Amino acid sequence: MQTKEISAEIEFSVEFYDVDPMNVVWHGNYIKYFEKARCALLHKIGCGYNTMKEYGFAFPVTSIAVKYIAPLYFGEKVRARAVLCEYENCLKIKYELYKADSSVLSTKGSSSQMAYNIAKNESCFTCPQFFIAKVEALLAKEGEK
Repeated sequence: MQTKEISAEIEFSVEFYDVDPMNVVWHGNYIKYFEKARCALLHKIGCGYNTMKEYGFAFPVTSIAVKYIAPLYFGEKVRARAVLCEYENCLKIKYELYKADSSVLSTKGSSSQMAYNIAKNESCFTCPQFFIAKVEALLAKEGEK
């Protein structure tokens, strides 16, 4: 198991098309914000969705949890953070969305993803070795700092 965490952060503004008539982000769009942070995390690892597909794998979401704490509004700047919590058997990622201007925690959550071998049309109960190797190489690199 890992001892140092891998995380990624992105910052963006809440767009008009993400809000309801009260200018509050519609609850389902918080999942989209998690996805933005997850993509940044996977890119940092060197294993975005296109790379996974090149290796013959998909990683569908098997579960997701969300805790809404403080609403986000149209025009607000958001800082989204994703942290890799597990990578050997499946991907477990935790998320935090902050109001970037005040650092107030808006939303937190987690997701699990299972490796799926596209060619064999079957679920895998461990992550593929290429993914584990990329994570461990990044952990080692960041451990040298």
